[in-house]
Amino acid sequence: GLGRVLLDCGMHQGGDAVERIQDEEFAFDPAGIDAVVLSHAHLDHSGMLPRLCREGFGGPILCTRATADLLEIMLKDSVGLYLRDLERTNLRNARRGKPELEPIYTQDDVEAALGLCRGHRYGESVPLGEGSLCFHDAGHILGSAVVELRLHDKGVEKTLVFSGDLGKADSVLMKEPARPGKADVLLVESTYGDRTHRGEEDTVAQLRDILRETWSAGGSVMIPAFAVGRTQDVLFHLGCLYHAGELDNWQVFLDSPMAIAVTRVYDRWLKLLDGEDVRQLSQEHKDSLEAFLPTLNLAAGTEESMAINRIKGGAIIIAGSGMCTGGRIRHHFKQRIWDDRNTVLFTGYQARGTLGRILVDGARHIKLFGEEYVVKARIETLGGLSAHAGQQELLQWIASFQPPPRTVLVHGEPQAQDVLADKLWRQQQLKVEIPARGDSLLF
Repeated sequence: GLGRVLLDCGMHQGGDAVERIQDEEFAFDPAGIDAVVLSHAHLDHSGMLPRLCREGFGGPILCTRATADLLEIMLKDSVGLYLRDLERTNLRNARRGKPELEPIYTQDDVEAALGLCRGHRYGESVPLGEGSLCFHDAGHILGSAVVELRLHDKGVEKTLVFSGDLGKADSVLMKEPARPGKADVLLVESTYGDRTHRGEEDTVAQLRDILRETWSAGGSVMIPAFAVGRTQDVLFHLGCLYHAGELDNWQVFLDSPMAIAVTRVYDRWLKLLDGEDVRQLSQEHKDSLEAFLPTLNLAAGTEESMAINRIKGGAIIIAGSGMCTGGRIRHHFKQRIWDDRNTVLFTGYQARGTLGRILVDGARHIKLFGEEYVVKARIETLGGLSAHAGQQELLQWIASFQPPPRTVLVHGEPQAQDVLADKLWRQQQLKVEIPARGDSLLF
């Protein structure tokens, strides 16, 4: 067979980073894993790789070349945040006479993981054990892949396809998710198994309206954005509004060193992105997202970030983190969330237990930096900007595999999985499996 292969190695998002990381245990021996196959760079798929290396893994980490580029930024940022939080926790523990916590992984483990990365092209057949592996474009974020594994077992070839995270067909900058078409076993994500997104055109209209209304009120717009994927989508949409003469005199600030670095990786890999959108960039004779939006200001350092506070209205501030669990967005909230002229515009999924989810659920008061703030800013969500396929697209993607494979739903909350499973049975007479943690699938 393939040997022992690990598909993705992510960390839970939301809640306290230190508690989350200190409490996680691998359900297997990392030293016994022969290879990791990584679908994409998001931390809920890649975040535990340094710890895997620390606990004895030394095989290759196979991914696409763009994923390898992004991973360097993501993992270095993630370990920095973790070690900073750990220091804070240890200070608190020391005051209470509690023992100091040792870091579960360090910067060295990040370097070790990055040193094991092997980047491949889409469509390339990569030997793996006695089988092979091929990455197809999943259209979710730059470098994201649908993983196709071919295993030879007693002279019989079997194919396992793992969807990774699937993108939405009409999302900007990304191509449509590839459809390998054949599989014996299909592992498919189900993040939005229970809902269908608004279309891209509605989204642009909604963005235009929110900007117009906030501009009239004399306010600013704060956009908590994920550094990878969502930030670049937002910059592209704002660039399109700018070139259509619809961006008024808004000043746009990208206030996230990580998002700035990631945007430059996107610019380097423009050839992987959707042809039509890249043509729109080149029509304006721009070879990068940065150049496409002339009113964009990059705030890499803390000084530039703090300077944004002096702007009273007319600022569009894009900052991390996407779920408001940390990052510079919280400092902007402190300055502006209590003022009803301003708008907070969410662009993606908010996990349970995050400040983002608390705001979306309508909280009137929040705590920031130990103080209470009243929430008077308008809270909006841009419906169609999700980087995940909606229910209809998941159904169509699964139906494209013929004959129907044995289908297993992963990566979704229980309700989304149940709704999708029910739809698949009713529309395609497909009985799917929803495994519990620790279940084994034999095929």
